[in-house]
Amino acid sequence: MSTVTVTLPDGSTLEMDAGSTVEDVAYEIGPGLGDDTVAGVVDGELVDKHTPIEEDVELVIVTPSSDEYVDVLRHSAAHVFAQALQREFPEATLTIGPWTDDGFYYDVTDVDLDEDDLEDIEAEAEAIIEEDYDIERELLDREDALERYEDNPFKQDILEAEAAGEERVSFYTQGEFYDLCQGPHVESTGEIGGFALLEISAAFWRGEEDNETLTRVYGTAFPTQDELDEYLERRQKAQERDHRKIGQEMDLFSIDDTTGPGLPLYEPNGKKILNELSDYAAELNRDAGYDEIETPHVFRTELWKKSGHYENYVDDMFLLDVNDEEYGLKPMNCPGHATIFDQKSWSYRDLPVRYFEDGKVYRKEQRGELSGLSRTWAFTIDDGHLFVRPDQIEQEVLATVDIILDTLDTFNLDYTVQFATRPEKSVGGDEIWERAESQLESVLEEQDIDYAVEPGDGAFYGPKIDFAFEDALGRNWDGPTVQLDFNMPERFDLTYTGEDNEDHRPVMIHRALYGSYERFFMVLTEHYNGKFPPWLAPEQVRILPVSDDNIPYCEELQDELGEFRVEIEDRSWTVGRKIQQAHDDRVPYMLIIGDNEEDAGNISVRDRKEREETEIDLDEFRDHLETEVEQQRTAVTFLAGR
Repeated sequence: MSTVTVTLPDGSTLEMDAGSTVEDVAYEIGPGLGDDTVAGVVDGELVDKHTPIEEDVELVIVTPSSDEYVDVLRHSAAHVFAQALQREFPEATLTIGPWTDDGFYYDVTDVDLDEDDLEDIEAEAEAIIEEDYDIERELLDREDALERYEDNPFKQDILEAEAAGEERVSFYTQGEFYDLCQGPHVESTGEIGGFALLEISAAFWRGEEDNETLTRVYGTAFPTQDELDEYLERRQKAQERDHRKIGQEMDLFSIDDTTGPGLPLYEPNGKKILNELSDYAAELNRDAGYDEIETPHVFRTELWKKSGHYENYVDDMFLLDVNDEEYGLKPMNCPGHATIFDQKSWSYRDLPVRYFEDGKVYRKEQRGELSGLSRTWAFTIDDGHLFVRPDQIEQEVLATVDIILDTLDTFNLDYTVQFATRPEKSVGGDEIWERAESQLESVLEEQDIDYAVEPGDGAFYGPKIDFAFEDALGRNWDGPTVQLDFNMPERFDLTYTGEDNEDHRPVMIHRALYGSYERFFMVLTEHYNGKFPPWLAPEQVRILPVSDDNIPYCEELQDELGEFRVEIEDRSWTVGRKIQQAHDDRVPYMLIIGDNEEDAGNISVRDRKEREETEIDLDEFRDHLETEVEQQRTAVTFLAGR
């Protein structure tokens, strides 16, 4: 019998008979580990403990103490939900129910569910957990499986697609319930210590809009009730900071079904913030030697075929027929930037050439994936592209990372960094990849940046450094990035003349300081809980007249503060109500103006931290606010320590 080599996390290896399971390997290591084995991670993929190993692999044994255990537990919780659903609604048809980063979901149809139904389904699920049913694996002949699901076209689709060619397929049973599934699962339903159903949404089968509309039920599960309670408390606090909620409260943006999904409309308050972000990025770019350019929203698809985006992105592109020619709304800005570079001849002395653009792009994401500003159809990238000689890569990446770090420091943002290396499918020779990866890693080391290596996760055209943010719900979102590209200069036949008077191929660097404005806007909104720094706040000062008689003096003050965004609250409200509204609107500063202030020619200042002081000289306040804005401070500091 042939053997396979199993490499364990500590680098040690085991020789096993081909076809041995993950569980067999665990018992080979030791009986205690074998007894504790729940699942395995084979070459990075979480699998059932009964999975046979047919070739050399890297293996991690998953036990209840492993990080991956909660994923296995949540997969089992999805089955508990499905069992409870079918007890409450026997007519329900099941489709798929995977685990997610923070729980699970199950897509179902043939049942009309609303939020009120979740309580009863959850109660039934808790009864199933209490029964502590064994979760057992069952292998069934393919034809028998198709017959079992003769009335379920979705499961039949899975059998014809994911399970195509398999003579026997796996089911998991618990009590009267069974489900077609590859696993993995925990040993019994009683291992689920905390279970909760969270919300309902719509989804499409296979994520394709032309397919059937399904009902998606989200839930979560934890090994203990205490862990669940902590999660639900965090989730409640996070929902209070949700950018969609704050955006509505502060009139920042809206997304209207009549204009189309995933197409945000920025209201005046939101546009003021976007303008400040754009001005800040433009200043950084110009100081770093970038030239601003502009490209159209649409190009002939010949450009996208030349760049390679057509073959990779055509399903996500918005295509147009114009006079029998095919055009596409741009999903990327880089082909336009490469075309501009190609318009003239360059010497090695001219490089690096640096372009930047706030470029609007369009990607047809699945409707079920759209969510506020985090994922949209139309978004703006603060794009930058550099065309450099190979010997300039390290210095340009170092300068770019410096700018990114300055940006993140300005906004006081937490982030994680990933260094993504060469994938299995890539373009470019070994030497240039090795050099490029070494240069990127050298920059990270020189900057003393903590980072995680993501082997094989680079783009096919080059390695990259990615910065990621965490939103209020604990989800990670892509942010700033630095990417090396050996592919596009080749596709566009970009050249410069070297010292030897021969043509040479430049390296293209893609970089963004924010990532996209939409996603960065989302991160900032939740990070600050809508309490934007004074320099970003759509309204920096609100003047509150005590009575209508004080309005003329308030208008004089507004003129004196003309360089700032200042509004007068002239509604016939009490001062208390005006103050409360300004706090609700998260305005950094309020000037409370009554007869005393008007007679003395001064102001009373209150900030959103509820600090207040009277008899303030207007010039003193204006000078301080000017400093706060110029220095882009993140906090209101005028009344601090007074």
